[in-house]
Amino acid sequence: MEGAAVADDRRFSALLVRGLCLLALWVILMGSALKDLPVGIAASAAGAWASTVLWPVGAGLSLRGLIRFLIRFLPQSVVAGVDVARRAFARDPDLRPGFATCRSIVPDGMARDSACAVMSLRPGKLPVSVAADGMLLIHCLDLREPIAEQVAADEAPFCRIFRAERRDG
Repeated sequence: MEGAAVADDRRFSALLVRGLCLLALWVILMGSALKDLPVGIAASAAGAWASTVLWPVGAGLSLRGLIRFLIRFLPQSVVAGVDVARRAFARDPDLRPGFATCRSIVPDGMARDSACAVMSLRPGKLPVSVAADGMLLIHCLDLREPIAEQVAADEAPFCRIFRAERRDG
Protein backbone atom coordinates (compact mmCIF):
# COMPACT_ATOMS: atom_id res chain seq x y z
CA MET A 1 0.00 0.00 0.00
CA GLU A 2 2.94 2.30 0.66
CA GLY A 3 4.09 2.00 -2.98
CA ALA A 4 0.72 3.27 -4.19
CA ALA A 5 1.01 6.32 -1.95
CA VAL A 6 4.46 7.09 -3.35
CA ALA A 7 3.14 6.72 -6.90
CA ASP A 8 0.22 9.02 -6.11
CA ASP A 9 2.60 11.60 -4.57
CA ARG A 10 4.77 11.39 -7.67
CA ARG A 11 1.78 11.89 -9.96
CA PHE A 12 0.53 14.82 -7.89
CA SER A 13 3.94 16.50 -7.80
CA ALA A 14 4.34 16.02 -11.57
CA LEU A 15 0.87 17.48 -12.12
CA LEU A 16 1.66 20.40 -9.83
CA VAL A 17 4.97 21.15 -11.59
CA ARG A 18 3.32 20.98 -15.00
CA GLY A 19 0.50 23.24 -13.83
CA LEU A 20 2.89 25.81 -12.37
CA CYS A 21 5.00 25.80 -15.54
CA LEU A 22 1.90 26.35 -17.65
CA LEU A 23 0.74 29.12 -15.32
CA ALA A 24 4.16 30.78 -15.58
CA LEU A 25 3.89 30.57 -19.37
CA TRP A 26 0.42 32.11 -19.15
CA VAL A 27 1.71 35.02 -17.07
CA ILE A 28 4.62 35.56 -19.48
CA LEU A 29 2.33 35.61 -22.51
CA MET A 30 -0.74 37.37 -21.07
CA GLY A 31 0.68 39.49 -18.29
CA SER A 32 0.09 39.40 -14.57
CA ALA A 33 -3.21 41.28 -14.38
CA LEU A 34 -5.23 39.91 -11.44
CA LYS A 35 -8.45 39.99 -13.47
CA ASP A 36 -6.95 37.46 -15.94
CA LEU A 37 -5.44 35.16 -13.32
CA PRO A 38 -8.54 32.96 -12.76
CA VAL A 39 -8.66 32.15 -16.47
CA GLY A 40 -4.92 31.42 -16.41
CA ILE A 41 -5.29 29.10 -13.43
CA ALA A 42 -8.17 27.25 -15.09
CA ALA A 43 -6.30 26.96 -18.39
CA SER A 44 -3.14 25.78 -16.61
CA ALA A 45 -5.06 23.16 -14.63
CA ALA A 46 -6.76 21.89 -17.79
CA GLY A 47 -3.45 21.83 -19.64
CA ALA A 48 -1.71 19.98 -16.82
CA TRP A 49 -4.48 17.38 -16.70
CA ALA A 50 -4.41 16.94 -20.50
CA SER A 51 -0.62 16.61 -20.42
CA THR A 52 -0.86 13.57 -18.16
CA VAL A 53 -2.96 11.86 -20.83
CA LEU A 54 -0.57 12.86 -23.63
CA TRP A 55 2.68 12.40 -21.68
CA PRO A 56 2.35 9.88 -18.82
CA VAL A 57 4.10 10.73 -15.56
CA GLY A 58 6.48 7.73 -15.77
CA ALA A 59 7.60 8.55 -19.32
CA GLY A 60 10.80 10.44 -19.75
CA LEU A 61 13.37 11.68 -22.17
CA SER A 62 16.94 10.58 -22.44
CA LEU A 63 19.14 13.68 -22.60
CA ARG A 64 21.89 11.65 -24.23
CA GLY A 65 19.44 10.28 -26.81
CA LEU A 66 18.08 13.77 -27.50
CA ILE A 67 21.56 15.23 -28.00
CA ARG A 68 22.57 12.37 -30.29
CA PHE A 69 19.37 12.82 -32.29
CA LEU A 70 19.90 16.58 -32.65
CA ILE A 71 23.52 16.09 -33.71
CA ARG A 72 22.21 13.87 -36.52
CA PHE A 73 19.01 15.78 -37.35
CA LEU A 74 20.24 19.37 -37.59
CA PRO A 75 23.03 18.89 -40.18
CA GLN A 76 20.83 16.55 -42.23
CA SER A 77 18.07 19.14 -42.19
CA VAL A 78 20.44 21.79 -43.54
CA VAL A 79 21.73 19.42 -46.26
CA ALA A 80 18.15 18.51 -47.25
CA GLY A 81 17.17 22.19 -47.35
CA VAL A 82 20.12 23.05 -49.57
CA ASP A 83 19.25 20.12 -51.86
CA VAL A 84 15.64 21.30 -52.19
CA ALA A 85 16.78 24.88 -52.84
CA ARG A 86 19.27 23.66 -55.46
CA ARG A 87 16.54 21.70 -57.21
CA ALA A 88 14.09 24.62 -57.00
CA PHE A 89 16.49 27.00 -58.75
CA ALA A 90 17.79 24.53 -61.33
CA ARG A 91 16.64 24.84 -64.94
CA ASP A 92 15.90 21.12 -64.96
CA PRO A 93 15.23 20.12 -61.34
CA ASP A 94 15.56 16.36 -62.06
CA LEU A 95 12.78 15.29 -59.73
CA ARG A 96 10.87 12.05 -59.54
CA PRO A 97 8.16 12.97 -57.03
CA GLY A 98 5.73 10.42 -55.73
CA PHE A 99 4.66 8.34 -52.79
CA ALA A 100 6.66 5.67 -51.02
CA THR A 101 5.61 3.30 -48.27
CA CYS A 102 7.72 1.89 -45.49
CA ARG A 103 7.14 0.33 -42.10
CA SER A 104 7.81 2.46 -39.04
CA ILE A 105 9.80 1.06 -36.11
CA VAL A 106 8.55 3.79 -33.76
CA PRO A 107 5.91 2.57 -31.27
CA ASP A 108 2.31 3.50 -32.06
CA GLY A 109 0.82 6.56 -30.41
CA MET A 110 2.40 9.84 -29.45
CA ALA A 111 5.92 8.63 -30.23
CA ARG A 112 5.06 7.75 -33.83
CA ASP A 113 3.07 10.95 -34.27
CA SER A 114 6.07 12.91 -32.97
CA ALA A 115 8.43 11.06 -35.32
CA CYS A 116 6.20 11.93 -38.28
CA ALA A 117 6.04 15.57 -37.17
CA VAL A 118 9.83 15.73 -36.91
CA MET A 119 10.21 14.00 -40.28
CA SER A 120 7.96 16.64 -41.84
CA LEU A 121 10.39 19.35 -40.69
CA ARG A 122 13.07 18.04 -43.02
CA PRO A 123 12.68 19.06 -46.64
CA GLY A 124 12.22 16.34 -49.25
CA LYS A 125 10.00 13.86 -47.39
CA LEU A 126 6.56 14.42 -45.92
CA PRO A 127 4.64 11.71 -44.05
CA VAL A 128 1.08 11.79 -45.33
CA SER A 129 -0.57 8.98 -43.39
CA VAL A 130 0.12 6.09 -41.05
CA ALA A 131 -1.80 2.83 -41.21
CA ALA A 132 -2.73 0.89 -38.08
CA ASP A 133 0.00 -1.65 -38.84
CA GLY A 134 2.70 1.04 -38.86
CA MET A 135 3.01 1.52 -42.63
CA LEU A 136 3.91 5.10 -43.46
CA LEU A 137 2.85 6.77 -46.69
CA ILE A 138 5.48 9.39 -47.49
CA HIS A 139 5.46 11.99 -50.25
CA CYS A 140 8.99 12.29 -51.64
CA LEU A 141 10.65 14.64 -54.08
CA ASP A 142 12.81 11.89 -55.55
CA LEU A 143 11.71 8.25 -55.53
CA ARG A 144 15.16 7.14 -56.71
CA GLU A 145 16.48 7.70 -53.20
CA PRO A 146 16.43 4.75 -50.74
CA ILE A 147 13.42 6.08 -48.82
CA ALA A 148 12.80 3.08 -46.54
CA GLU A 149 16.47 2.92 -45.52
CA GLN A 150 16.60 6.66 -44.85
CA VAL A 151 13.43 6.55 -42.73
CA ALA A 152 14.74 3.58 -40.73
CA ALA A 153 18.06 5.37 -40.21
CA ASP A 154 16.19 8.46 -38.97
CA GLU A 155 13.80 6.57 -36.71
CA ALA A 156 16.44 4.59 -34.79
CA PRO A 157 18.03 7.64 -33.11
CA PHE A 158 14.56 9.13 -32.58
CA CYS A 159 13.52 6.03 -30.60
CA ARG A 160 16.53 6.47 -28.29
CA ILE A 161 15.15 9.83 -27.17
CA PHE A 162 12.44 8.15 -25.11
CA ARG A 163 13.44 6.65 -21.79
CA ALA A 164 11.55 3.59 -20.65
CA GLU A 165 9.39 3.92 -17.57
CA ARG A 166 11.24 2.97 -14.40
CA ARG A 167 9.76 0.18 -12.35
CA ASP A 168 10.50 0.22 -8.62
CA GLY A 169 10.34 -2.96 -6.58
